[in-house]
Amino acid sequence: MCSLWSISLQKKPQRQKRLLRKNNRLQYPELSALRYLPISSEVSEGATTATWYGYEVTGLAEIINNYADDLPRADVKGEATTVNIKSIGVSYGYNAEEMRASVHAGKNLDARKATAARRSHDLKVNQIAFIGSDKDKMVGIFSEAAGIPEYALSEVTVDSAKKTEFKYKTADQILADLNGMQAYIDELTNSIERPDTLALPSHIYMDLSTRRIPDTEITVLKFLKDNSPYIKNFESWNELGAGATMFNPTGKNVAFLYTKDPEKFTLELPMPFKQYPIQIKNLETVVPCESRCAGLMIYYPFSMLLAKGI
Repeated sequence: MCSLWSISLQKKPQRQKRLLRKNNRLQYPELSALRYLPISSEVSEGATTATWYGYEVTGLAEIINNYADDLPRADVKGEATTVNIKSIGVSYGYNAEEMRASVHAGKNLDARKATAARRSHDLKVNQIAFIGSDKDKMVGIFSEAAGIPEYALSEVTVDSAKKTEFKYKTADQILADLNGMQAYIDELTNSIERPDTLALPSHIYMDLSTRRIPDTEITVLKFLKDNSPYIKNFESWNELGAGATMFNPTGKNVAFLYTKDPEKFTLELPMPFKQYPIQIKNLETVVPCESRCAGLMIYYPFSMLLAKGI
């Protein structure tokens, strides 16, 4: 005898799970050297050193007689500067389990790690552009070997104390400082160099762009732009602040006046950031990355100037 059993399986209601695919990305400060400075890859990526010459024209023509045989000589004198070219390396990787989890969660893990590696690399290049590397003979803006002149800011009296910071100065006093910086370069170079760009710490740029001249609708920054004869660009650089010790070793807020022209100076990257083919070892995947950097190549150091204590 056969009996038929009817089995009814009651399904339990499944709890709905929602995975938020939107992920908050970490925010990073801007890397000013890579954004604003002239960048060159003129030097071969296979070179180990780079040499450039700063030239000075000498000689002056004279009024001569018809049969003169002692014509004044015009010439150029060149002084060589040699810097090392170094490789900058970083890598990123992931194992099989991490990639499976990433796919399951709908996260683009490899792209995020690649972005992190690129950021790490760019941060190092940016640091070299500011402080150089003495042991590797690479020059940065704050390197002593850069030869960039410094300007002594005017002082104002606040509560019986002498201050040079812009926050204590009026628009006219700040303009006098900027014109004094230009006049100093003009004197050093016999009116040859006229820097056109002023970089300021971000918080000082913010102050000048929002602080109004009393009884007017004009901000201090607009006043400076309208009345500085040669400065055409005002830039906000967080690395110039006193607290940006990774880039600024002076302990002071610094203004950097320079000529935005690759004929004057460049950040030399003989080999830009490169990712090599992936390397798989056991269950791990690694992507090595590399670039080649020579730091700043400053052909005309008197085309720029530093003012500390703004």
